[in-house]
Amino acid sequence: MNSKTRWMVAWLFAALVIVPIGRAQDAAQPAPFKKEEIEQLVAPIALYPDALVAQILMASTYPLEVVSAARWSKANPNVKDKALEDAMQQQTWDPSVKSLTAFPSVIAMLNDKLDMTQKLGDAFLGQQKEVMAAIQELRAKADKAGNLKSSKEQTVTTEQQGSTTVIKIEPADPQVVYVPTYNPTVVYGPWPYPAYPPYYYYPPGYSAGSVFFAFTIGVVVGNAMWGGCHWGGGNVYINHNTYNNFNKTDIKTGDWQHKPEHRKGAQYRDQASQQKYGGGQRAGVDSREQFRGRAEQGRQDIARGDADSIKRDGGAGDRAGGAGDRGAGVGDRSAGAADRGGSRQAGGYDGIGSGGQTRAQSNRGASSRASASGGARAGGGGRGGGGRR
Repeated sequence: MNSKTRWMVAWLFAALVIVPIGRAQDAAQPAPFKKEEIEQLVAPIALYPDALVAQILMASTYPLEVVSAARWSKANPNVKDKALEDAMQQQTWDPSVKSLTAFPSVIAMLNDKLDMTQKLGDAFLGQQKEVMAAIQELRAKADKAGNLKSSKEQTVTTEQQGSTTVIKIEPADPQVVYVPTYNPTVVYGPWPYPAYPPYYYYPPGYSAGSVFFAFTIGVVVGNAMWGGCHWGGGNVYINHNTYNNFNKTDIKTGDWQHKPEHRKGAQYRDQASQQKYGGGQRAGVDSREQFRGRAEQGRQDIARGDADSIKRDGGAGDRAGGAGDRGAGVGDRSAGAADRGGSRQAGGYDGIGSGGQTRAQSNRGASSRASASGGARAGGGGRGGGGRR
């Protein structure tokens, strides 16, 4: 077999192996969260006051900033009230993350259960209505079990919003918030999804064996509570007057919008969120698209016997594929940065999904490169296509 024939065989091998793998990568999308998965995620927060629920859902979409805020909160336990609001002006986190520093047990939970936080944020971005509906369903279960009642800490009411009957939970005193702590496997009645046991979090000093529902010490919130839940519409909103007072801003609307700049490199879970929030193309996808076009042209040229054209297009295609590989490498380095950021936190950053997903993509890319390289060596044409040596 002469060198020209060997090169043609190597090119065809690369076109047949790399392109289908690239297509499979593009097509591989996680399935939407199932109802039982969403209830599993919201179980620890469903019985929190409405405003706090809204701010937790917003903040969960910024998992890396949650880690930073939890560290700050742990290091500054005595900064409260007006001093806390002033201190937050020095931070660059999203306002929803800043607001949770007023609730040390909540920000600690989101940090300690970071896998839950990451998934909760992903579910909220991709399936907001389902998340809101799941919270209401769990509240209804707790009410039916006799475990959701008004008290000196909270006021529980039922309200009609559109065609939906909703359960609202508000602080009995708007300026003092008592965060409930409870055992989800008890407070909602028998848990119906054995394969998806609910997440739970017990702060220091809470004994799960002695009581299944209790309140933490009341928190004087000042302007830190500015979120709201529009249960009938399946979305959250902002009380912009209180929001402006806490964040020293002057927004004019109550609409909440996710801000991708606060993701800090944490990858979005699904393609729809990636595209909506500016991360629609994974590293190397553009290059693979170019590579596919070159591969098809290469097949046509082989059929015509146009060896010179094959060589020119093959070199360009291989370089394009190399660019895609380098792109995947950048994603992997980004994932590594996220992992390092979390690993410095006690308990690690095990739950952040973006690093694992990016590494998985990079590993698949590495497998593609290894297969292509092996094929090229088998054909003796490793250098012919201009590939890396």
